[in-house]
Formats: sequence, C-alpha cells, structure tokens
Amino acid sequence: MTKFATEASLSAELLAKYEPVIGLEVHAQLLTATKIFCGCSTRFGDQPNSNVCPVCLGLPGTLPVLNKRVVEMGTRASLALNCTVHEHSRFARKNYFYPDLPKGYQISQYELPLATGGWISIVHNGETKRVGITRLHLEEDAGKSLHDGFPHSAEKTYVDYNRCGTPLSEIVSEPDMRTPDEAYAYLTTLRQILLYTGVSDCNMEEGSLRCDANVSVRLRGAPEFGTKVEVKNLNSFRYLAKALEFEIERHIGVLESGGRISQETRLWNQSAGRTEPMRSKEKAHDYRYFPEPDLLPVHVSAAWREQVRASLPELPAAKQARFVSAFGVTPYDAEVLTNTQALADYFEAMVKAGAPGKAAANWMQTELLRRLNDSNKEIEASPVSAAALVELVILVDTAKITGTVGKKVFAAMFESGHSASEIIAAEGLGAQVSDAAIEQAAREVIAKNADNVAKFKAGNEGVFNFFKGQVMKATRGQANPQAVNDILRRLLS
Repeated sequence: MTKFATEASLSAELLAKYEPVIGLEVHAQLLTATKIFCGCSTRFGDQPNSNVCPVCLGLPGTLPVLNKRVVEMGTRASLALNCTVHEHSRFARKNYFYPDLPKGYQISQYELPLATGGWISIVHNGETKRVGITRLHLEEDAGKSLHDGFPHSAEKTYVDYNRCGTPLSEIVSEPDMRTPDEAYAYLTTLRQILLYTGVSDCNMEEGSLRCDANVSVRLRGAPEFGTKVEVKNLNSFRYLAKALEFEIERHIGVLESGGRISQETRLWNQSAGRTEPMRSKEKAHDYRYFPEPDLLPVHVSAAWREQVRASLPELPAAKQARFVSAFGVTPYDAEVLTNTQALADYFEAMVKAGAPGKAAANWMQTELLRRLNDSNKEIEASPVSAAALVELVILVDTAKITGTVGKKVFAAMFESGHSASEIIAAEGLGAQVSDAAIEQAAREVIAKNADNVAKFKAGNEGVFNFFKGQVMKATRGQANPQAVNDILRRLLS
C-alpha cells in the first residue's frame, strides 16, 4: 500500500475498495525554562522528583500562576500554523484519574482554546495538500510512571513528578489525511515548523513530542466516516506510519469478514509489529470539564498578537521559495537545504560569502551532508565552516583545481580542520596538469591496453570511460576532465 506496508499486505484491489481517514493529535512540550503554573525547572534528565514544589505536587492550599511565556509560545506556534488566535480563552479542569498527576485532575483548555482553524501544507508524491488544524490548546503535562520489570512483570511502580506541570501545546488536526505516508509528511512538516519557531525542541526520545493517531476506514466514495480507533503514544515517525498501516489493514480485514470495528484505544507494540487493545471507548469518557476557578481567563490583545507575529522567523515554505527564486537551486535542493534552520543558515552564509548558489547546494548535499551523516554529526558541529567551504568551491569553480582534487581536499578539510589553501599547498595539488602531460599520460594508457583500444574501435563506447579513469588516475586527478576527454578521443580516432 505504501513504503511502510506490513509483511502480510492485503491485495491492491481490496485496499483500493476502502479509503482510510486519519487525524493526528500532537502534544509538543513548549520550550520554557519553568513550568506552566509554577517556577519549577523544566530541565530534562535531572534527578527524579527534584524539580517539584507544592504547586506541581498538588498540595492542599496551593494556587497555580500562569506562566506568560507559555501563552506567548502557544501564540507563536498558532500563528505559524495559520490558526486564529482568540482574544479570550480559558483554562478548564479535566477530571480524570492520572496516577502520575497528583492533583487528581489536569488543567487544560476545552470550550475556549487558545487558537482554532489553522492549516499547513504538506508535499506528498510531488503534490501539495493542505491539512486542516482544528485547534491548538494549552495544558499541563503529567508525571512519568516507571514500571519495574515491565512488560514481563510489574512488581513495583515508581513515579517521577519532574515532568508534572511542564507546558504542552496540543495540536489537533482535521481528519484530512488518507494514507500513512501523508500522516508521516504532516508530522514531519509540523515538527519542522515548531523547530523553526523555537517553541519546542521536538525531541521524541525525551518525550517532548508525542503523537496519538485516530484512524478509520470507509468504502471509497462513502460520505460517512467509519468507526474510529485511537492509537496512543506513538514516539517515532516510523512507528506512526507502521501503526497506521497495520490498523488500516486490520480494519479492512474485519469489515471484509463481516465483523464490526470496536471503538477503542490501542497501543503500538513494536517488537510484535502490531497494535494491541488498551481500553474500550464504546462510550466517551466523562471528563467533567468545568472552568478552572483558580485561574483568570487568558487575554491575548491584538497588539500582543501582532507583536508575536512580527517576531516569527521566515518559515520553511517561504524560505524554500526564496532559495529557488533568488539562488537558482532546484525545489528539491531547497527542500533539503531548509530541513533545519541551521542548515539553511549555513547555505545562506556560503552564498553571502561569494559561492554560486547551485555550486554551494551541490557541495553541501554531495560532500558535506554525506560526511556529517557518516560521522553522526549535525551541521552545527561541522569541522568545515561555511567560509572554509566557500574558499574550496571558488577554487573549483574558477578551475584552479579540478572537481576530483576538490573532493580530496574537502575530505582532508573535514578530517583535519585545515583550510583548502593549506591542504593544497602541503600536498602540491594546486596546478592543473598541462595538455602535453595529459597527452603523454593518455598515450601510455593506450599503449598498455591494446585489447580495450580494439573494443573501442569496434564500437564499444563504454570502454572510453575506462581510458578517462586511467588518465585521471595517472595525473592524480589534477587534469582538466574536458581536456582529457578531447585528447583521448583524438588519439583513439
């Protein structure tokens, strides 16, 4: 069905008979220094239960105080997602048993969320699609339960309340996605926007980005949605796609066998490669929401909202369009180069320092990103600065050195941290080989390979690349490739 298909896939005809309907609920921890209703640190990795106070422990007599920075961050995210930020919103108590939320209720937003009615554009299979966003609301996170021996046994359960009260934005999409790949693209795009705006670090390993998926299927063309199943706590992009793929095929299999889909919450079991029931949702939980009596309504004035809007950075889609129009790179190049803000900044620094846009894009993608990936480094930790790479690009672009030599120089730059000019001088790579030296090397290669000469003259054009490679090797890559090509063809003819 998609690139994430399960091993026991249904037939293409059967899959085409049904249409999946997918919506995502994404929880993103907001990147504030302190919690949403108290002054405790949100720092990850501290000793358990060290970042707590009477407020986030829910002790009697304590009162929450709203962190203004949380509202600012939520507004920032909402505007970047094309939502309408409401002048008035309100917190509510969500009464539901959380073993790791000591108050016995969660402070969230319900009837009056911070923002509604947004959208983002995703690109899937070369086509752009708009996915609606129903709402973005603010709430506090719960703590974390640690089960000793899970999943084989759970003799003891420990609770760490450090995460309790960490600010969250919950972003609820419309059910506009129709394949796991579209859901993957939506989550990828959403994460990129949140990172660009600086509202969350979106670290799924640390739990600062979590995703729940709602999925159903219906006969293709049917107006009504099918019975919805929720898959909870998908903590990786790949698990999201695999869980959706499994659920879609499970739903179709049940319906085709005459069964009925149960409305329930399920969990993804990665080791088993399947979803498993968590709890029934035949009847919606009565959370008994009511306005939070200890907090005033939230007021976001038009002036404050526009001040936040003015502080937004250039977002990925706009940056991609500018890179294509201003620097002459392809849409694919622009998509790769804007994957992160740091990557885009590196590229722009190269162009501002004098590198041609397309050449800068090519060197970054073919050499820099490959070596960063091989060494498990991010662009911020690159041993080759943008200015240093510009020097090398210009040397190649002005034919001071060949592209082959340039790649050797870059490898040495990446390993040593030295500049291109230092490496070229130390290894004597500066001057290109003269045409006379190329012709001498070509004659020697031809003389040693009579069999291949015969093949070439018999029409085997592929042998010509062998001769080119041998001449470039003999000249240590310092020969001009076009000169090699011309001289070889003259001698072989």
